[in-house]
Amino acid sequence: MKIVYSDKKSGKTSQLEVAKDREAQLIGKKIGDTLDGFVAGLEGFKLQITGLSDKTGSPSRKEIEGTRKARPLISEGVGIRSAKHGHRRRKLVRGSAIGPETEQINTVITEYGAKPLEELFKPKAKKEE
Repeated sequence: MKIVYSDKKSGKTSQLEVAKDREAQLIGKKIGDTLDGFVAGLEGFKLQITGLSDKTGSPSRKEIEGTRKARPLISEGVGIRSAKHGHRRRKLVRGSAIGPETEQINTVITEYGAKPLEELFKPKAKKEE
């Protein structure tokens, strides 16, 4: 399971892999809930869940309860790109709770810890060819 965290102030985003033994602490949390950054290795930080996606890439919608998959009739928002005003489609989306099928958790930093942001958003080293 991956946690993608972003900083609204700087506009930077990065991701961390969650250890298998800590994944159980995330199960049952919903979109809008606040996580302790310790779960992802960010001590002192608070992260707010803004979105989820599962192993197949299906996004989560806040209106769908639990972790189930559903095909609601939607016209806008997460899971659909609407070309014309008023068009509605049935799209496959997942519920708003974190479950064992969840692959990625999108979050925003709401409280900052002692670690400086430059350490969190390190640029990746380029491969030498």
